[in-house]
Amino acid sequence: MACAQKKARREDRTIVFIDESGLSERPSVARTWSLRGQTPILQHSFTWKQLSAIAGLSFWQFYFRFFPGAIRSEQIIEFLGALRRQIKQPLLIIWDGVATHRSRLVKAWREEQDGQIAVARLPPYAPELNPVEAIWAYLKKHEIANLCLATIGEVGQFARNRLKSMQRRPNLVVAFWKQAELAF
Repeated sequence: MACAQKKARREDRTIVFIDESGLSERPSVARTWSLRGQTPILQHSFTWKQLSAIAGLSFWQFYFRFFPGAIRSEQIIEFLGALRRQIKQPLLIIWDGVATHRSRLVKAWREEQDGQIAVARLPPYAPELNPVEAIWAYLKKHEIANLCLATIGEVGQFARNRLKSMQRRPNLVVAFWKQAELAF
């Protein structure tokens, strides 16, 4: 990470960590309270429909997008393009080595960007080094825990609203960075 930080400083790049996650109609179950003798029961429908999310975290803000189904190379490119439009400086993207990040389509698109997007990879099996993992953990364990909605569209809209609320809380962004085991 120290090399990536030095490279970003030397080339005047903004560091953005990126990670993906998924949501479904099945609720993330968390401990809750109820009246004595009345065990809470989560009633939900369940289909195999999935909603995928991708987020990028810079030092001051995080950005996200939702996509139906799995995230593929086209969605990675769309997200990176949106990041470029929002963050005017050249970017240093730090992410894991998942196949979509290494795809020919993503590599070709990055090469077309005239060096505006550089990439550094996290070591394998090291989610504790990616602060975006803390965004997903907080969302699922606090913001949408025990959420039982009828459709994946409703789940997506609720999660989108909670993520927007989280974006407006700078103390959370700081907490996401502190939770990652990085020496910055």
